[in-house]
Amino acid sequence: MAVTEPAPAAPPAAYEGILRRQAMRESAARTYARSLPIVPVRARGLTIEGADGRRYLDCLSGAGTLALGHNHPVVLEAIKKVLDSGAPLHVLDLATPVKDAFTTELFATLPREFAENARIQFCGPAGTDAVEAAFKLVRAATGRSGLLAFTGAYHGMTAGALAASGGAEDVRVTRLPFPQEYRCPFGVGGERGARIAARWTETVLDDPKSGTPTPAGMILEPVQGEGGVNPAPDSWLRRMRDITAARSIPLIADEVQTGVGRTGAFWAVEHSGIVPDVMVLSKAIGGSLPLAVIVYRSELDTWQPGAHAGTFRGNQLAMAAGTATLAYVRENRLAERAGTLGARMLASLRALAADHPCIGDVRGRGLMIGVELVDPEAAPVDGGSAAPPDPALAVAVQQECLRRGLIVELGGRHSTVVRLLPPLTLTDEQATAVIDRLADAMAAAEHSPHRRTATGSIR
Repeated sequence: MAVTEPAPAAPPAAYEGILRRQAMRESAARTYARSLPIVPVRARGLTIEGADGRRYLDCLSGAGTLALGHNHPVVLEAIKKVLDSGAPLHVLDLATPVKDAFTTELFATLPREFAENARIQFCGPAGTDAVEAAFKLVRAATGRSGLLAFTGAYHGMTAGALAASGGAEDVRVTRLPFPQEYRCPFGVGGERGARIAARWTETVLDDPKSGTPTPAGMILEPVQGEGGVNPAPDSWLRRMRDITAARSIPLIADEVQTGVGRTGAFWAVEHSGIVPDVMVLSKAIGGSLPLAVIVYRSELDTWQPGAHAGTFRGNQLAMAAGTATLAYVRENRLAERAGTLGARMLASLRALAADHPCIGDVRGRGLMIGVELVDPEAAPVDGGSAAPPDPALAVAVQQECLRRGLIVELGGRHSTVVRLLPPLTLTDEQATAVIDRLADAMAAAEHSPHRRTATGSIR
């Protein structure tokens, strides 16, 4: 773990005043700040230091943005180099040496078959902007308007992305069942559940009475993130690729959170070997700064100039930081490291589940890990064998983690999945510390007399 000098502790009144003014001034829609009432002042690697002098192990990592953790030296050096060069920081979508270096490095990491015939569109600062661009692209290329998306998905907070996430009504979006092992929508799980889900998709597309005309595209996450860390079965992903290719439906892979080594491969689609038509990329590609792009097959490049524009498409600092991050992950084989260390963490958490009946399921891929918390004393309510989710316990566990200096996120349909998204630079010792603190928090929350009345969630 990188060692830094402790941040000087601010007087309690000072940082408490900051939190109080935030609550008074900021929107009721704020999320993370509600469950993480801290005031970060310094950070390095896995560690955040608060204004109160406390240190925290950050397993939120900017919702997966910080592939190398906070303030990694190669990222800081890349940013400093651009600042010292006198290069313009804002250039719209003009060509620059910084942009050229970023695009070259990005294409070098993509699956070769995909990169050899690809185009890139810089979309704006957030992943949701790239999702909207992907929708515009496939609609322009196909002349169709409908979209296929999946239950439990999360693609962003703008109108089109929210509709594809199930958070808004849009008659142009058809939502399909996403195969899960623990809470299979068909009650069978495993390969059989994946086969039924694939057959369901085929039926919807091929039945002339289904009410679903051939869509403009299908969007999916190789691992659902906000939906509760649900890895898509590789066999099912290959079937989705076959189904869409046979019907000339562009397949959009949302790799906003799964990309840049997070799941144990540089891009999560590589686990299944599929080659999508469009990849949506953001978060870690900017090296901690805002950056979002789509990369797609050149045959889809039929839209007109200005079809998807935006003022902040030329963030030179983000491109420099992104280039440094991509290169560091590639050169140091951090994707493979994430796969190895993630497997060990999953094994440790599954061993922990043997002593904690409230752990219903442990799942994930690489350093994208979820622990679903349930009420083991309650009868199943979904027709399956899984115990019902326990939102109050999940909130209590998150709070107990924070008391022990561990930052975690909650996800899933009922916000009952404790999510771990540590940086890819995580050491073995740090991984052990994370598991130990989570185990202590779990034990404390289970025995807390107040956990049944815990309220609040970051969702």
